[in-house]
Amino acid sequence: MATTDPDVRVCFVGDSFVAGLGDSTGLGWVGRLANESHRRGISLTVYNLGVRGDTSMLVCERLSREVAPRLAHAEIPRIVVSFGVNDTALENGTTRVSREESLTALRGINTASGPTELMLIGPPAVDDDTQNERISALSEVLQEESQRLGIPFVGCFESTVDNFVWRHEVREGDGFHPDAAGYEHLATIIQMPLLEWLTPHANGASQQ
Repeated sequence: MATTDPDVRVCFVGDSFVAGLGDSTGLGWVGRLANESHRRGISLTVYNLGVRGDTSMLVCERLSREVAPRLAHAEIPRIVVSFGVNDTALENGTTRVSREESLTALRGINTASGPTELMLIGPPAVDDDTQNERISALSEVLQEESQRLGIPFVGCFESTVDNFVWRHEVREGDGFHPDAAGYEHLATIIQMPLLEWLTPHANGASQQ
C-alpha cells in the first residue's frame, strides 16, 4: 500500500504582515513557515491572501469568497487570519476600526469559516509607542474573544515590542514592516504553535 501525503491546505488571510511587505527575500513569515513545515515532513498547500492596508473588517468581508475555491476539495482545510495594526491606525483623529468593530469582525470571520478550523495570529508592534499602546490593548481583547469562541490565538505583540531586531528593522524600514531578520523573528514566534496545531491532523490522515 502506497502512502500519500494528506491534502492539507491552509489559507493565510490578513494584512501586509501576512503578505510579507518589506522582506527583501520575498518570504515573509508565511513563506518561512511553509519552508519549515516541509523540513519537518508536513506537506502543506499554502495560499497567501495578505492584502496591504486591510483591516479586520476588510478581511471579514472578503474571507469566505477567497477561501472557498481554494479549500473546496481539501482533505484537511485550515484558515489562519491575522490583522490589527491597520485597525489601530489613526484616520481623521480616530482609529480606522473601533475595538468593538474589530471584535465584531472576528465573530464574523469565525462564522464565515464555518466548520473549517481557524487560528488567529495577533498583531505585532510598530515603531510608534502611542500606536503600540492601542495595538497592545487590541491584542488583549482579541485574545479574550478568541478564547471565548474557541479559536487558537498566537500573540505577537509582547515578543516584538521590546525585541531589538524587530524594532531596529521596523525603524530602518517604513516604521511598520521589517526586513528579512524581522520576519525571521516573527516566524519563530508563530511556527511552533501553528505547526503543532496542524501536525496532529496531517499525521492522523489515512493511508492509501
